[in-house]
Amino acid sequence: QVQLVESGGGLVQPGGSLRLSCAASGIIFDNYGVAWYRQAPGKQCEWVVSNTRDGRFLYIDSVKGRFTISRDNAKSTVYLQMNSLKPEDTAVYYCNVADGRSTYWGQGTQVTVSS
Repeated sequence: QVQLVESGGGLVQPGGSLRLSCAASGIIFDNYGVAWYRQAPGKQCEWVVSNTRDGRFLYIDSVKGRFTISRDNAKSTVYLQMNSLKPEDTAVYYCNVADGRSTYWGQGTQVTVSS
C-alpha cells in the first residue's frame, strides 16, 4: 500500500519560513518524479513546483527564488523549503509523486501566512 505522509505545515508570519516534508512508503521512490501542489480557499488546486524524473527543477513564477524543492532518496522523502512567505501562499499543500504510469497524493498540510 502506497502512503505519502506530509508534515511541517502551520501558522507563520509574513516573511517567515516553513519546511514541508512528505515521506513515501510502498513505492521505489527513486523512480518517481516529485511535486508539490496547493489549494487556497475558494480557488482551484495549482501546481507549485516539480523535481522531474529526468532531474529538472520547475517552479511556478510566484514562488521562484523563495521556494526550494529537494529530495532524499535514502529516506524516500521530498521537502519543500518555503522562505519569505506571503499571505497569498496560504493554502493546503499536497505532495505528489508520479512515474508516468501511477500517481499518488499526500493528505495535505495547511500553511497559513498571517500576522
